[in-house]
Amino acid sequence: MGRAGALRRFVLALCLLLAPLPARAQLADWIDARPDAAGVNLAGARVATAEGDHAVVAIAAEDLRSDLESVTGKSAGGDPIWAGTIGKNPTIDKLIASGKLDAKGLKGAWESFVIATVERPAPGVARALVIAGSDRRGTAYGIYELSRAIGVSPWHWWADVTPLKQPALHVHPGTHRFGPPSVKYRGIFLNDEDWGLTPWSATNFEGGHGMGPKTYAKVFELLLRLKANTLWPAMHKISPAFNATPENAKLADRYALVMGSSHAEPMLRNNVGEWTADPHDYDYGKNPDGVRTYWEERARTNGAYESIWTLGMRGIHDSGMQGASDMPTRKRFLESIIADQRAMIARHVSPQVEHVPQVFTPYKEVLDIYRAGLAVPDDVTLMWPDDNFGYIRRFPTPGERKRSGGAGIYYHLSYLGAPLSYLWLSTTPPALIAEEMGRAYDLGAQRMWIANVGDIKPAELATDYFLSLAWDVPGTRALGVDGWIRRWARENIAPGEDDAIAAVLAGHHRLNFERRPEHLQWYLPGQKARQSPYSIGEADARLAAFDRNIARVRAIAGRIPEERRAAFFELLGYPVEAAAEANRRFFAAEAQDRLRDVDLSRALSRGTEARAADARIAELTEAYGQLADGKWRGFIAVEPADGQWKSFRLTPPVLPAPGGAPAVPALVEPVAKLDVGLDLESAAGNWRPVPDLGRGGFVLGSRMDGPVRGTVVRELPEGRWQVIVDLIPTYADADGAPLQLILRIDGRDWPLSIPRETGNAAWAQAVLDNRISVDVPAVIESGRHRFELLAESGGVLIEAVRFVPADR
Repeated sequence: MGRAGALRRFVLALCLLLAPLPARAQLADWIDARPDAAGVNLAGARVATAEGDHAVVAIAAEDLRSDLESVTGKSAGGDPIWAGTIGKNPTIDKLIASGKLDAKGLKGAWESFVIATVERPAPGVARALVIAGSDRRGTAYGIYELSRAIGVSPWHWWADVTPLKQPALHVHPGTHRFGPPSVKYRGIFLNDEDWGLTPWSATNFEGGHGMGPKTYAKVFELLLRLKANTLWPAMHKISPAFNATPENAKLADRYALVMGSSHAEPMLRNNVGEWTADPHDYDYGKNPDGVRTYWEERARTNGAYESIWTLGMRGIHDSGMQGASDMPTRKRFLESIIADQRAMIARHVSPQVEHVPQVFTPYKEVLDIYRAGLAVPDDVTLMWPDDNFGYIRRFPTPGERKRSGGAGIYYHLSYLGAPLSYLWLSTTPPALIAEEMGRAYDLGAQRMWIANVGDIKPAELATDYFLSLAWDVPGTRALGVDGWIRRWARENIAPGEDDAIAAVLAGHHRLNFERRPEHLQWYLPGQKARQSPYSIGEADARLAAFDRNIARVRAIAGRIPEERRAAFFELLGYPVEAAAEANRRFFAAEAQDRLRDVDLSRALSRGTEARAADARIAELTEAYGQLADGKWRGFIAVEPADGQWKSFRLTPPVLPAPGGAPAVPALVEPVAKLDVGLDLESAAGNWRPVPDLGRGGFVLGSRMDGPVRGTVVRELPEGRWQVIVDLIPTYADADGAPLQLILRIDGRDWPLSIPRETGNAAWAQAVLDNRISVDVPAVIESGRHRFELLAESGGVLIEAVRFVPADR
């Protein structure tokens, strides 16, 4: 045989290596798909738990049995899997006592687990896989971690990520340790559910009864698979109040989920659904006994469950507290309210009230009361919100970091409110989540993270990233945002397509960071309508960039395996193309308006284009509803979904009337644009590079641990130039402080101080643009210049330093 035989052996080996690659690529590195691999055989493995263990362990074990059979196609013949909680599973306790299972550091740890192969764990058993948890959630996380390791996505149900078949699976010999988590309490808030989650649940899932145990069971499973532990349930008037159905709280306890409530719902009370008296009586000043009785009832009914108790008081539905017209009265009321609430917790939850999780959120007008010296008990967690658009308003001070209750962050990935809502497509870049939540973690907000995810869909990517970071800040950071997205694409869409998918998502986030699809108007509700600042050529260049992304998506679509096509459409195809068509609808209609008096043929063409884009959005949304035999029918609501909450929602698009003359192909106007700016990568110095963020996919960040400085020399073209510094609209590390930096030009300092006041006109413009543009009062002549960028503290993110003609 000689060389020919060697060649055949090489080709055979290559085929064996490459053939299973798409399936193998989604497996954890401690899982082996070779039929003859060493280690515990998972194909047909038997999953055993102890009768006396927690209910969630049995629930997770049953899901694992189903997952194993789904992936391997076998229900018998594998090695045993023993799963249990230390102190609740005698078999596992014996393995630890005998030294066969190394559980060092596990006992008493928070939500931690090991997955270990054990040789000869019992007479007649050659080997077993042991999943041992430090507590009930630790065990459940361990069981679901094995499911994820064999290729079952946490989104298998919520995004139809069908597991890819793999008939042979083995666990490499060894012990794998996980936990404790970086953030103690991690979860989501179901909110603004009026247009998706609740109507879908009522009409397509719960049989007309609104959200209930059937829906919440799916939410609980998702959270456990994502290693989350906390839920703030849906609370709008359209949704049945969570605790109005007692089975909901019982089910949450079975799933080991910690239930909380939003900042506007003290003591786990859903005010819009549960306060049935006159709304004016929800007033601690004139009706203290009625309000106390209302709160104490919930402490009595839910005191036995694991909960996080929201303290304080606001209005019925995210409005200011009634009955206190001045600051001293507000402060006195809140201090008395918190004392009353803690007394209820001591009576019905635990007399050691300082050990019961409680949270106080200084949000909106409550922040001013806190700043006025409100006394909040040291063991209560201070929950700091973002500005509703992804920029965290305040971080723990050095003194607050010493509090035993710690600090948390309430973060928005979806929002209904001023200046304009964003409820349809989830476009918050993971890089912004990484930057803001990472900074919060470094500044001491490590006790509790909650993300407002709206309806869950289509915020799957952002939700997953937020919770991944919360579980393991160092590990998620080490991957980098791009690396994490590549892994996410392998696990949830298609192994082998991660590079292409990551490129699409990078373009998608950059384009929509410049302007969200829900923010495609350049005026606010109630204001006089005005056109965008884009010329027709600039808008067409933007549309061309969207078209390139759609072309990439369609190329990927042809390579997606049949069983992942629904997931591909939900997680990539729909959001990318719908965002593109929303832009086409808007900018083509605007071009029609601009052209109709000067070039009727082109105007008619752009009108036809706008109508076609609108029809395409409807077609895509209808297709979404038909996925998985109509499973998601009615879930996706295109913004604005209806005429409610008009004061902070996009004005419904007005499409051009059909023209009577034949349309002609659109003429793409050239964009005369000078590309004059600093190369930030060359100017980085000891600034912190932040990739994957901003219009160019790269920004410079200052540091909280010391000053930063970067220098670059730039040759400016002929002319006189005005300097503009573009910043991402973050907040300074210190409460209420302006963003501050210095631009030094040829040795002369130009200090820049940008005040940040949430809610004013400058803030509204900044969050819609995702940019603050600062004019530097300097005019520079052509020629060679030395530029230095300096900042003393954290919070500054420079997107660009641009030069525009001074006579513009």
